[in-house]
Amino acid sequence: MPRPLPFSAPFRHAVQGRRSFLRGASALAAGLSLAPGAVTQALAAENWTATWGTAPAGPPTSASALTFNNQTLRLIARTSIGGNRLRIRLSNEMGSTPLTIGAAWVGITSTYASLVAGSNRQLTFGGRTAITITPGAPMLSDPVDLAVPAQSDLAVSLYLPGSVTAQTVHDAACQTNYVSSSGNYAASASLPIAAGLYSWPFLTEIDMAVAGSTLVALGDSQTDGALSVGNTNHRWTDYLARRLQLESPAVTVGVVNRGLSGNRLLGDAANTPLAGKDALERFDRDVLSTAGVHWLAVQLGINDIVFAASSDLPTIQDEIALGYMQLIARARTRGLRVFGSTLPPFEGFVYYAPARETARQQVNSWIRTSGTFDAVLDFDAAIRDPAQPGRLLPAYDGGDHLHPNDAGFDAIARSIPLGLFAAN
Repeated sequence: MPRPLPFSAPFRHAVQGRRSFLRGASALAAGLSLAPGAVTQALAAENWTATWGTAPAGPPTSASALTFNNQTLRLIARTSIGGNRLRIRLSNEMGSTPLTIGAAWVGITSTYASLVAGSNRQLTFGGRTAITITPGAPMLSDPVDLAVPAQSDLAVSLYLPGSVTAQTVHDAACQTNYVSSSGNYAASASLPIAAGLYSWPFLTEIDMAVAGSTLVALGDSQTDGALSVGNTNHRWTDYLARRLQLESPAVTVGVVNRGLSGNRLLGDAANTPLAGKDALERFDRDVLSTAGVHWLAVQLGINDIVFAASSDLPTIQDEIALGYMQLIARARTRGLRVFGSTLPPFEGFVYYAPARETARQQVNSWIRTSGTFDAVLDFDAAIRDPAQPGRLLPAYDGGDHLHPNDAGFDAIARSIPLGLFAAN
């Protein structure tokens, strides 16, 4: 369409309309009582790379739901990369009622729930220090300046002024988080601890304002870190993040763990809402919305096999392959490179059966030979027992013959070629 000539009637109307819009926007901002410069700061273009993340699920059953009343949560998260400026993402995506946050701060931990002196920073949301998140929605904070080294423990403190039930939560944190006694302690370096939590309510991502790229690990309990030693950050994604810092310092790769214990590729687990929606359903939220995402590692399918009805086993590998192809197609619409992770052995696990082992072998064969993935991460070969390939190597067995222990997670991380991340 030809561009209107200067000062033509349509052009004058367009200019007048734009001026009216800008006056209206200014009035709206004034009506919202935003802090000076808050709109500019919140909307400024910056390069964001996720340094930490987890997968939300819920709402939990009433028997397992956590309720807080006029208390402060202090949630601990280990960074994969560092930076001087950050933001956080909170979530009420599984909630059915509004979530009110009376205050939010972020600092660097020293020991347990205590913070490094002078590191605590107040977070705002569109210039506001207190916000209400509507049901079904996430919310990003405004950026805040804080020098954070890689491999630091950040503490996100959330004051909940009323009675709040955690409907959006990551259940298996493998990390102790803290609940205060009654009161707002979000700004305090110390916290009067009333209880510990082994979950992450509401917090789903932390981003750094750095030029880099993010690897998202989409998986189940083997990615989530089940049976790893708590408070040690010994999931395979943690070991990989440390390798990248030590062995490939020239590249900036944020590592985000979107594993969910009990999660499946193809369908939801019945009566276990904290296992989350299946990967096909949660993909856009947990992968595509992650800041700076460039790589995706998928380790899913073992729960689909382990809990499949016997009548479904003859075709389960075809359904899993179709599910993988859907994830790959959706990832490539955003230019992501996708790595397929083979499924480790599980002979000796309580739900093991020869027909399920056959299905696992068929899925692994397809992952290795189909040519569908940009690369294959052979977790199976990394931790199986060479003498009994259907079993985990005893030194890597977490005890239930399905989940690796810390040494097994380390072996998985060491099996990943860091050259995959050279084109950052």
